[in-house]
Amino acid sequence: MTPASHAAPVRTVSDTVEAAGAVVWKMVDGKARILLVHRTQHKDVSLPKGKVDPGETLPHTAVREIAEETGFEVSLGAPLGTVEYRLPNGRDKVVHYWSAEVDAGHAERHSYEANGEIRALEWVPIAKAVKHLSYKHDADVVERFAAQLEAGLARTFAIIVLRHGKAMPHEQWDGPDHTRPLLHRGLEQSRSVAGGVAAFGPQALVTSTAARCVSTIAPTADVTGLEVKHSRSISQDAYASDGLRVRRQVEKRLARRTTAVLCSHGPVIPQIIGAVAELTGAAVTPALRRSAALSTGEYAVMHVSAEGPALRLVAIETHVPAVDA
Repeated sequence: MTPASHAAPVRTVSDTVEAAGAVVWKMVDGKARILLVHRTQHKDVSLPKGKVDPGETLPHTAVREIAEETGFEVSLGAPLGTVEYRLPNGRDKVVHYWSAEVDAGHAERHSYEANGEIRALEWVPIAKAVKHLSYKHDADVVERFAAQLEAGLARTFAIIVLRHGKAMPHEQWDGPDHTRPLLHRGLEQSRSVAGGVAAFGPQALVTSTAARCVSTIAPTADVTGLEVKHSRSISQDAYASDGLRVRRQVEKRLARRTTAVLCSHGPVIPQIIGAVAELTGAAVTPALRRSAALSTGEYAVMHVSAEGPALRLVAIETHVPAVDA
């Protein structure tokens, strides 16, 4: 499977309705079960999803809507692309999907009460899900997930690369470069992306020692409750053209096979992306190039297969802060 690209659109005034959701799944006796929602007012069967709220990036929307509709607090896996269709009112709608595995034991203990939006939840095998979903575009998403599962790429962890928010310009700062603070816009960017970064369930937060990076990752630390680790190896002050320090940091994160966030700088980020690509045997693609060219406040998510001895890059997605340009 070729690594996929998923880039969140820049927020502009548009008639298009944006939404996000996931194929929520669990394994039972070696077989995948898909969570379907029976909607009350629409009287249909669909995948859990919902519309973007102001100030959210799309991954944040997905986990919030899943929690509201099903009660499950999920972490997102690899993206499953988008579906597009026309609403009865004539507006276009785009829904962005991911996979999201839940623990089978937790799912078994989970209780749900019908409400005005969702009247029932149902766990079904993949083939039954494809037949029971009310809309073909939802069935297509489930089939994309089935292809990931068949290829052994459904379980992933991620290396999330976050570029610091907009900082005080060099020419306006008299102190050392590593002490330059974020501007107000940079603080807004940092708060905007925190929920989206947290949606992938990071287990480690690592930042450059520069003040602008430490401030950028702070809102994500607040959301996740994780301790932030400072690493000079991904700082701009320690930048070296050979990228050996950066590679060692990436090797350590990949070896642990758990999702980690690395908050760094424009010159260092291509080295982080390049190290992940090289160590997972990924080809250079437009998606890979885009992820290496992050603007301030943007983040890239590199999904790596967690199954089997060989690391493999499954998908790459890039997101922009949900703040006005």
